[in-house]
Amino acid sequence: MRVFVPAETRPGERRVALVPDAVGRLTAAGLDVAVESGAGKHAFATDEAYADAGARIVAAAMRADELGVADVITSVRPLDPTRIAHLKSGAITLSFLSPTGDREVIAALAARGATAFSFDLVPRISRAQSMDALTSQALCAGYRAALIAADRLPKFFPLFMTAAGTIPPAKVLVLGAGVAGLQAIATARRLGAVVSAYDVRAASADEVRSVGATFVDLNLDVVEGTGGYAREMSEDRAKRQQDLLAPYIADSDALITTAAIPGRRAPLLVTRAMVEAMRPGSVVVDLASESGGNVEGSVAGDEVMIGGALVWGGQDVPSQLPTHASKLYAQNVVSLLLLSTNEGVVAPDITDEIVDGCAVVFEGEVHHPMAREALNLPPRPVAEPAAEGI
Repeated sequence: MRVFVPAETRPGERRVALVPDAVGRLTAAGLDVAVESGAGKHAFATDEAYADAGARIVAAAMRADELGVADVITSVRPLDPTRIAHLKSGAITLSFLSPTGDREVIAALAARGATAFSFDLVPRISRAQSMDALTSQALCAGYRAALIAADRLPKFFPLFMTAAGTIPPAKVLVLGAGVAGLQAIATARRLGAVVSAYDVRAASADEVRSVGATFVDLNLDVVEGTGGYAREMSEDRAKRQQDLLAPYIADSDALITTAAIPGRRAPLLVTRAMVEAMRPGSVVVDLASESGGNVEGSVAGDEVMIGGALVWGGQDVPSQLPTHASKLYAQNVVSLLLLSTNEGVVAPDITDEIVDGCAVVFEGEVHHPMAREALNLPPRPVAEPAAEGI
């Protein structure tokens, strides 16, 4: 069966879905791999490297033809409806695909009779760890966030003791202690800052301390959803949290926010007034800007001044580290694809909980409950349990 890796078209997207090092695992499984010429250029993966690894190189002018015959198309961002129109019935796509935000894409995939898997929805179970692209890309985003904070802050991060006087270390506060938050903490610590962090989940305190930061305990009730993610909180609970966080934020030189709820708007953690209370020259890095923002007034892909603080809104943050972000994502792609591959044939088993969990569209039917709700489709009927013998 044919696997095709097209070049990404979204502005700012520098990653590629498959790197040359990963091609061999697919060809060894009996799959034919084709890569659009130039697909890996921003990640410094050349056409020659792909060819040496066993992939076919497809000229950009032949992209539509390859889309029409490919059995599997893997990308970072979902295919746009124009490209989807070229797919053959039964084609399989693998990408980041929002079940609530990419409604037009989902409808187009269903109309083509395709199957679409989303890395936004891979279940967080031990068997799926190698497929968890949210985690691999959050690692890149958290690392990058700390570097941005250090670069934009007009102060040193580490302590310096000099003949001219002592420079105290910067104070960094991280809100959200998932993968991105923990990596931001660890990186800021390596740069010499004094770091504290807060998260609503029960396990967060120990995780924060394990990477050398101080946990901010607000003595509020735990807010935890499924799969280790936070869930939405009540308006009253959110207001009390903001009031209690305000003095910690005002005392920080740099604030990094990373809180996200899959498939939902990012929670608003920091108001404009809280940012205005920060010292002049402070920096705020909001990694959640693309999904609504943790910080009121942050703008995805832009820097704005709120009071005396610079607020950096994250957009395509993992793409700012395209080489390693692509390498990690490619391993996620290969792991998910090989889960359904046997003797060169890709045949997803919808009874497998991983396949079921990340299938947005399956064989032309909108499958995931969140996607069905977003498209105003009725819930899928629940299968009746088989009758037991007497």
